[in-house]
Amino acid sequence: MFVVVWKVFVLLIISQVHSEPMKIKSYSEQNSCDIGKLADEIASYDKVVKDIIDYVVRGPFKWKTYDDEAKVIQEYSPACKSLLGEDLIKEIGSYRHVKDEILRYVLDGDFKRKTFDELAKFVDLFGARPSGSKVLEESIDYMIKLTREEGIEHIVTEDVEVPHWVRGTEKLTMVQPRIKDIALLGLGRSISTPPNGISAEVVVVHSFDELAKIPNKEVEGKIVLYDPKFTSYGETVIYRSQGAAKAAEKGAVASLVRSIAPFSINTPHTGSQNYDEKVKKIPTAAISLEDADLIRRIYNRKEKIVLNITMSSTYDTKVSRNTLIDLKGTNYPEQLVIVSGHIDSWDVGQGAMDDGGGLFVSWAAPVILKRLNLRPKRTLRSIFWTAEELGLVGAYAYEEKHRNENNKINFIMESDEGTFAPRGLEVAGTPKARCIVAEILKLFESVNATTLVESNSPGSDITVLIQKGIPGASLHNANERYFWFHHTEGDTMNVEDRDELDLCTAFWTAVAYIIADISADIPRY
Repeated sequence: MFVVVWKVFVLLIISQVHSEPMKIKSYSEQNSCDIGKLADEIASYDKVVKDIIDYVVRGPFKWKTYDDEAKVIQEYSPACKSLLGEDLIKEIGSYRHVKDEILRYVLDGDFKRKTFDELAKFVDLFGARPSGSKVLEESIDYMIKLTREEGIEHIVTEDVEVPHWVRGTEKLTMVQPRIKDIALLGLGRSISTPPNGISAEVVVVHSFDELAKIPNKEVEGKIVLYDPKFTSYGETVIYRSQGAAKAAEKGAVASLVRSIAPFSINTPHTGSQNYDEKVKKIPTAAISLEDADLIRRIYNRKEKIVLNITMSSTYDTKVSRNTLIDLKGTNYPEQLVIVSGHIDSWDVGQGAMDDGGGLFVSWAAPVILKRLNLRPKRTLRSIFWTAEELGLVGAYAYEEKHRNENNKINFIMESDEGTFAPRGLEVAGTPKARCIVAEILKLFESVNATTLVESNSPGSDITVLIQKGIPGASLHNANERYFWFHHTEGDTMNVEDRDELDLCTAFWTAVAYIIADISADIPRY
């Protein structure tokens, strides 16, 4: 008996020792600081510090601070109260229970991790889905079949003539001042080089302004490399989309661009570019951040740099399809609330993040609502856009075909910048439209998705319709790593997180349902 008690006593002492947090000595203790009465005065602020921390971490200021380039609108009150009125605010608040039902079903119920599993099956089966390819059309057929298996029959496809650019051989070698192979990805619709490639000296510029100041004779017959530092995608992407045309105007024989990304593991990022039909077309491609920085360093040392670039490709057009899936509204079936994502991808990577995640959260919305027998008053339409990557082609075709019916769109949403943890919505619309959305977002405090970011052009495809005065929003999510993998071989299922994808699915579905069901229309511009 004594031995047992002794063992228990020893174990108790050991557990207490391990449970005591290790005390880390402060700077003043380590360095024997002696500042006299000032130390006592500073110590007296202990309660004040605790009060401030408690107020911010657990109190009314919790989650109040957001770093979104000063564009985040967290509280519209009291202006929104006067715009919306107490009745509408109360009505929106009443959707808390249906919101909770959707969240429970996706986060803990039968739909838990289904979005990820279905996306993984899709990506593993089809991989990359470039515009105009056979595999893209097969993936569209697959999504139609998957949707019909859920008992949804209101499915329509609309033919769209789309670009079909196929990448061939691509190789870039630095031949002076030393031999080095450089990772290369041609940009969309780039023309080919001659069969033996192009060998030419390099001119490196940070910006179009810098290029404009260089005499044409110093650019003629050379390769222009743009190496802008990434600030934001919207600001920096112009060097990818317009770089070839600007370089050709100066007489360059080819153009390269430092990949439009903040981070790289020697991975070039492809993307679309636009030729100027009035200027001679030249081959154009992206290189990695590392190689762009290498070339810049050598260039700054006034050393001559010669590159040999070889590129081949083919270009024609094919017929693809936009896919429209309708969950018919109970009261106003002619009115539409649209959720969307694009089904095509670049030919590199697998299109899991761009835009497989956005495609599948938009597929899931009508499926979940049908399963839960939640039919909104307005029709919820899910659109899988085709040929987004080569110029929003599907969106332009949809707008033209439905132009006389676009007044029936109450609100349009798109997910095309990742499906990481949702933080809210990026919204275009009138002050009242934004107030309605802001009030809806208040319901999502439990998943930290209450942020409203003001924007005149959220999303990609939906900007085509928003420019016509239709209010809309894109998914605002914690996508700090999105542009690490964007348009690269790294866009695979490894980028997706099961639980974050569930959060996006639940949030996307619940927001769409509420907008489609509330009594108030979202006002247009």
